[in-house]
Amino acid sequence: MPNADMKRFAPRDVLIAIALLTRLPVKLADEEFSRGALAAWAYPIAGLAAAFCAALAGSIALWLGVPVNIAAIIVIAVQVVVTGAMHEDGLADVADGFWGGWTVERRLEIMKDSRIGTYGVLALGFSLLARFVALSYLMTLGHLWGVLLVAAATSRVPMVALMHWHDNARGNGLSHSVGRPPKEVFGGALIAGLAVAVLCAPWASIMLFVVLALLTLGCSKIAMNKIGGQTGDVLGATQQISEIAALIVMASLAV
Repeated sequence: MPNADMKRFAPRDVLIAIALLTRLPVKLADEEFSRGALAAWAYPIAGLAAAFCAALAGSIALWLGVPVNIAAIIVIAVQVVVTGAMHEDGLADVADGFWGGWTVERRLEIMKDSRIGTYGVLALGFSLLARFVALSYLMTLGHLWGVLLVAAATSRVPMVALMHWHDNARGNGLSHSVGRPPKEVFGGALIAGLAVAVLCAPWASIMLFVVLALLTLGCSKIAMNKIGGQTGDVLGATQQISEIAALIVMASLAV
């Protein structure tokens, strides 16, 4: 158990979260990462960093006269680059492993394989298509910065929830090395995500968190049934599903 000092929220947690969840250049000493799961409250803020880069690129594209649909592709591409496609990789691995294996051991083995199968390809295709359609529609209505920030921040909250609720199913890897965040850390992530939603998309915040809560419970149940816990891939897949849901909810309520 962490000592009392280690339980305190620290400003450096933001940099740790950004270093873990993005490819943005952050210089940290190795010992900084010893906070591990204690920095998970800042995952929604790391999402904001990625969304800021994507929204800026989209705004520049629109200012230059780029059509909305193409600008939406640019936004998604920047998100993928900034995050190193970490969450997309998790989604593909989970799709292949959960529905391509018949035992827990086989599912974990498939998820660890760097090759991608039919389920993974289809999952990525559906994910990119859903994000593109929802984002294009929102951008047509004049929404960009707010919806991107909300989707990025709120979709990282379920990751922390699964980390808090479940042990790592594999016993190694990034998620295992980070550790299991205490309830205060999960609460911090929840507050951060809720604050961004209320500030940037108040018209959708209630429905958004109802939908995300249900999706988080669903992802939790499936992960426990399939592999008996969570892994980094499960967290990435949960983020992708939650981001798609957030965009769809905001698109549905934006009119």
